[in-house]
Amino acid sequence: MSTAPARARTAREDQALHAALSVRERPSRASGLSACLTFGWRGMLKIKHVPEQLVDVTITPVLFVLMFTYIFGGAIAGSTGEYLEYLLPGIMVMSVLFTTVYSGVALNTDVTKGVVDRFRSLPIPRSAPLVGAVLGDSVRYVLGAVVVIAVGLAIGFRPDGGVVGVVAAVALVVVFAFGLAWVFTTLGLLLRTPNAVMNAGFMGIFPLTFLSNVFVDPETLPGWLETVVEINPISHLVTASRGLMGGSATGGDIAFVLASAAVLAAVFAPLTVRLYRSR
Repeated sequence: MSTAPARARTAREDQALHAALSVRERPSRASGLSACLTFGWRGMLKIKHVPEQLVDVTITPVLFVLMFTYIFGGAIAGSTGEYLEYLLPGIMVMSVLFTTVYSGVALNTDVTKGVVDRFRSLPIPRSAPLVGAVLGDSVRYVLGAVVVIAVGLAIGFRPDGGVVGVVAAVALVVVFAFGLAWVFTTLGLLLRTPNAVMNAGFMGIFPLTFLSNVFVDPETLPGWLETVVEINPISHLVTASRGLMGGSATGGDIAFVLASAAVLAAVFAPLTVRLYRSR
């Protein structure tokens, strides 16, 4: 007796489902720009839900600025004020570049947790999750640079280049960090765990930043070490940032930094995409 009503109900449900599927138009494929911006927003939402990620771009730079200025400033430059003018652009560069390691860590986390498999099922360009994630990380780079500058201004840093010079220096550092981040996304697809990516990344970026002109003038170093420091791309970035903040930047330094960022992105971005597609 209950078979007929059940069949009738099933038939009505099938008709309703068919009507819904036949009437609605299929959503259009997301454009590359909108997909990248969406994944960039996803990266910023991670910071909202896990604010501990901001420790390395807020607390750590403050400690570096205060400790190196007041502990080593008098011994290196004769006064903390003079050393702060020299040190702060370098600390800004170092703090931002350290943050680029997390681009590789975040990508490796998505891969190991299976999130990337879900991204591949979406009607979006294959490279959108990668480009969007790096774009989202750029917000973190800007935040780290702003924190360093704010602390410097609070303790007496006065850039001769004014607001324009400071903004230009931050923009230059963020552009270089965007190119460097692709190195660590490649590393994030080659290594097995997020911890391995973090350890390998810091083992690479740590000596590069200290073997630069962030803390001391290369002329005070032994000859062979001075040569190493002068060919270090990070030294050129620090020099260009100091020049922009001090109002004495040269076109050659800026052009070298932009060219270095372009080379890093041109080499490692396609490599990252290729590894991403093969995982």
